[in-house]
Amino acid sequence: MELLAYLRKLYTYDQWANHQVAGALQAAEQPSPRLLRLMAHIVGTEWTWRSRILSGSKKMAVWPQLTAEQIAREVEDVAKAWEVYLSQLTPLSLQEPAAYTNSKGEHFSSEVGDILMHVVLHSAYHRGQIAAEMRASGLEPVYTDFIHAVRQAKVSG
Repeated sequence: MELLAYLRKLYTYDQWANHQVAGALQAAEQPSPRLLRLMAHIVGTEWTWRSRILSGSKKMAVWPQLTAEQIAREVEDVAKAWEVYLSQLTPLSLQEPAAYTNSKGEHFSSEVGDILMHVVLHSAYHRGQIAAEMRASGLEPVYTDFIHAVRQAKVSG
């Protein structure tokens, strides 16, 4: 499978996993502030990286303060935004540089493909933290492993 096709597969997984966690936060009677903060960070970071790639204005902070309902809406919106963006990419565009300034004010340039991979890995990392926090809070974390999504036919390709 070519890299672009695989990245699209990973974003299908990322969107599915984010929806699962957002749904669990909405279903929780009173999710802890840390749970909300971590999931809001996933959403804020995905919007931030998308704006960096497209040299656009940032939709929200990297660490926004959002309710469970706002998180669910943003998960949906950012998923649609990534879907549109990824549908327009070509294999060659993955190698294009994207110049950006990080949250510390440092300037960098990275290949689009590397940024896209980072977004998926970053989100998975924080979903792991969310699962640990849910368990510590007495909640049952949702199962968002990649291979589980593949086995359940949530991701194909």
